[in-house]
Amino acid sequence: MSQRQRRVMRPYLLCATTMLLTGISCSAQQPDGPQSDAPPAVAPKPVPAPQAGSSERITIPSGTRVGVVLENGISTRSAKPGDSIYLQTSFPITQNNRIVIPVGSYLRGELLESKRPGKVKGKGEFRLRLDTLILPNGYTVSLNAAPRSADSGGKETMDSEGKVTGGGGKGKDVGTVAQTTAAGAGIGAIARGAKGLGIGAGIGAAAGLAAVLLTRGPEAELPRGSTLDVVLEHDLSLDGSQIQFTNLGQAQPITPPPAQQP
Repeated sequence: MSQRQRRVMRPYLLCATTMLLTGISCSAQQPDGPQSDAPPAVAPKPVPAPQAGSSERITIPSGTRVGVVLENGISTRSAKPGDSIYLQTSFPITQNNRIVIPVGSYLRGELLESKRPGKVKGKGEFRLRLDTLILPNGYTVSLNAAPRSADSGGKETMDSEGKVTGGGGKGKDVGTVAQTTAAGAGIGAIARGAKGLGIGAGIGAAAGLAAVLLTRGPEAELPRGSTLDVVLEHDLSLDGSQIQFTNLGQAQPITPPPAQQP
């Protein structure tokens, strides 16, 4: 073949080569006949998992009772309005099989009023309120609650507004007068016989009465470690994303109960 013929045939050869290669590619991509195997599954795009509790609100209804332990003792002997009160929960609060207030959560309150017992009449009393709840992870919420009952080992009583009233001192006063009367009578009898007995008794009774008038009644006290039953007066709303606790079994030990003097 001459050089001229080769120049003339070159475009035709290129076209034929292109068609041949294209046919081979198509035959490789689309095999003849029916397919026996199923096409490969297409993996779906992963959907980001929603964050647990991101917009959840947990409501603890009013009237819920929370067991707490007092961390600092209170006594009308030294207490004054505005003093801080610190407590810890001693029993968990659950909702839908989930702990929402674990043991060892902190509560803070303050004394609203405090009054010492009188020398002639009147009992020692103080009133307290709780205003802050701090969960172990640091999540802090406002609280509106008051204690309804307390176990201090003494004779104190508590009303529905969180007022603690000390026990009366009448029995102690009667005992003081009786003891001084008997002591005076004994001294008088030794000194002057029967006549001295009467005089001594009178002197002893007067001394006992004076001691009663000059001495205050029993102070109202809640020692450190006293257990209280706190009642929520309004619904308590918690952010669900903050209620994520770990190591709930490793809470700090609760303050032991008080050993109050009788």
